[in-house]
Amino acid sequence: MSLRAKRSNLIRTHGDCFASLAMTPQVSDENTTKKLNNFFNGKKFTLENLSSIWPLFPLAFAKSVPLILAATGGLYSERTGVVNIGLEGMMLSGALAGIIGTYYSHNPWIGLAAAIAAGIILALILAVTSVSLGINQIVSGIAVNILAIGLTGGLLFKIFGGYGSSPSVEKLPQVSLHPIPLLSELLGNQSILFYFAVILVIVTFFLINNTRLGLRMRAAGEDPGVAASCGINVFRIRYFGVLMSGALSGMAGAYLSLADLSQFVERMTAGRGFIALAVLILGRWKPFNILLVCLFFGLAEALAEFLQGIELTIPAQFLLMLPFILTLFVMGGLIGETKPPACLGKSYQAE
Repeated sequence: MSLRAKRSNLIRTHGDCFASLAMTPQVSDENTTKKLNNFFNGKKFTLENLSSIWPLFPLAFAKSVPLILAATGGLYSERTGVVNIGLEGMMLSGALAGIIGTYYSHNPWIGLAAAIAAGIILALILAVTSVSLGINQIVSGIAVNILAIGLTGGLLFKIFGGYGSSPSVEKLPQVSLHPIPLLSELLGNQSILFYFAVILVIVTFFLINNTRLGLRMRAAGEDPGVAASCGINVFRIRYFGVLMSGALSGMAGAYLSLADLSQFVERMTAGRGFIALAVLILGRWKPFNILLVCLFFGLAEALAEFLQGIELTIPAQFLLMLPFILTLFVMGGLIGETKPPACLGKSYQAE
């Protein structure tokens, strides 16, 4: 088989992985980027090269972190019966709040706390409108997104005196597992939020499936009327789920601005909040499934970031489109039957 035939066959087989969400400027791990540039630049895309893409994995893990945090946050909300379309806005507000907090305090941890607080504030708006007032959850979430876009753009100009991007600030610390050679090579230097995200998935699985709080969350999402008749405060449980989604989405935004870029760029979330909603459906509202889907998207983003400079038989723009095409399929229900919480998206009024 000729080299061109091999390459075409490889792309047909793995084409759904060669995609990217990279719609805004991003800064990758410096060592990983250097290795990949040295390896890929000016070379043909061959099967031999494919066997040497080990340096892609640290970057793929890094790219998956904001999706893991946002999608897990969405899981808390949707398990209690509230659709959180506002994940995108909460991430965006968290990204700017993290930069502002770090800029004035010179401490990225304070910036992270500010990002979480910003996400919670927007989540509280969603909870009041959709849970307490019974306004349509989709409409409330869209309103949160619009508010976040306008508010972040205005505050960026007001505080830093310009549009587009903010000054650079100190980044969150990275952790390297040098004592463990295999893991060190596989993971590279990851932000501390990567390890938090992995632990979060494990804790969330245990909480939802093995605790009284998790049972109440599932009851509120499946049948709030029956849950209320058993003495469960459905409003309180739903508030908890929505506020948790806000906190984790704000943290996801802080990852983009404090661990990836070290600055805020307008609309830097680039649709990741909506991708997180699609991840929930693909993962069937199960924590470990969500983790695997997020890793897939992270790998796709890492691949497409470097494949644009390699000779391919398909346009680079097509590679950039694939994750969003997949998301449209997911949101359109074209991936097969899924079983969300029975009362997801339905408001509850106490009798």
